[in-house]
Amino acid sequence: MGTEYRFRFPRIIIVNYLLIIVLLGAIILIHELGHLLAAKFCGIPIQRFSVGFGPRIWGFRRRGTEYRLSLVPLGGYVLPEGESEEDYLRHPAFRRILFSLGGPLANMIAAFAALSAAYWAALGPSFASLAARPMADLLRLVREITLLIPALFSTPEQMSGVVGIVSWGGRPEGMTIAALVSFFVLLNVNLAFFNMLPLPPLDGGKILFALLEKVWRPLQRLHLPMALTGWLLIISLMLYVTVFDVRRLVG
Repeated sequence: MGTEYRFRFPRIIIVNYLLIIVLLGAIILIHELGHLLAAKFCGIPIQRFSVGFGPRIWGFRRRGTEYRLSLVPLGGYVLPEGESEEDYLRHPAFRRILFSLGGPLANMIAAFAALSAAYWAALGPSFASLAARPMADLLRLVREITLLIPALFSTPEQMSGVVGIVSWGGRPEGMTIAALVSFFVLLNVNLAFFNMLPLPPLDGGKILFALLEKVWRPLQRLHLPMALTGWLLIISLMLYVTVFDVRRLVG
């Protein structure tokens, strides 16, 4: 019995971690699918929509867009048509704003749908279970995340990156249906909220620059250097919190 337990438990933990990684990839894919639908709605040509990253495994082309399945099927990306950042910035500002809103909006809709399904299963179909309670939960969660924003700058070591998210979500006690739904909702709202921060190259930063262009057109020239600076800050922050994630795991 002792030998059986020692081999079975790690196997369960590995499956849990893989499930959380797949769930995290699905949430990112929902975000990118929102951008794709928004681009189709507002008339921004899309060169490629990929499920996953890396080399192409299979795909097809329809109405000028290549839809592909890539080697690493976690998450995905949307590639607007054009060879440079300047080509993308030639689109009218309102179209770029709608395109940027598509990803966060898709995550919020996914979180709302998950809460509605959970309340419907628990309480049966009603206005309260399908709309009122899910909306109240989302508003409460957004409020809590808003109150935590100062910690992003004052105590970033309290944050978690991908390593911490997978470690926390992959715990054996976190594999109930209710826990998975809560995890799915929490990550969708966090991803939507994080992307709406007014920092290029996040969606919120792109929206901010599109609005500022209406005030002073030459600001468009700052979009690329500000986006590169933003990427450096985000990568540095992710590396920083990953170090603390690993330290917590080791500890």
